[in-house]
Amino acid sequence: MTSECALPVARGVGLICVAAAAGALLTGCGQADDNAAGANAVQAAELAPTSPSASAPTSASASMSMSMPPSASASGGNLARDQAERKALLEKVKVGYGDALRAAVAKVSASKLVSIELKGGSKGPRWEAEVATVDGTAHTVRVDAVTGKADQAQAETEQDNDDRAKLADRLKKAKVTAQQAVQTATDKTKGTVTALELQGTHGGAPEWSVDVVTNGDWKKTTFDIDAVNRKITREHVDQD
Repeated sequence: MTSECALPVARGVGLICVAAAAGALLTGCGQADDNAAGANAVQAAELAPTSPSASAPTSASASMSMSMPPSASASGGNLARDQAERKALLEKVKVGYGDALRAAVAKVSASKLVSIELKGGSKGPRWEAEVATVDGTAHTVRVDAVTGKADQAQAETEQDNDDRAKLADRLKKAKVTAQQAVQTATDKTKGTVTALELQGTHGGAPEWSVDVVTNGDWKKTTFDIDAVNRKITREHVDQD
């Protein structure tokens, strides 16, 4: 009896041991799988591409780049608007004031220069000149500042007898020529002449107004020159 009872007990203990061993084996396998999964997750994180937001500039650096003025790195950024416009215009000019003056005067017989000015436009730079005969009759002539070709002279339609008389008197009183006035101005300031005009004064001698633009800084200096004694009466530098 004792031996018969002992056998089932032994078998039961053996079964319990086998079950425990199997459970331990399964537990060990589960831990191994978990460890492998964790390692794979770490490796995947290391190999994953960097998120775009990680390489994006910080808000401070982005704000700094947006506040940087575009002209800070551009060539000629120190030039004021008027200076930049003069530079751009003069770089296109092939015909100077002297040649333009002669071309304009040649369009009207026995005429003298009253004014000439360099201007820009969609068709390129041009000289706009006013010339007048001894009786004060004025004509406008346009001269291409690249080719030197002069258009046909156009008579001033708004002149009356009083206007013609005043202009004739101004031309008669002027003893200093346009070329002499330019020489006086450019002796004082080296540069390119962009405008020239014989102006009347209140009861005094007429004056030549001469604009000279200096290369490099592209500033404009205006000279008022007495048209009788050739003295400079005023000198003004446009800082823009």
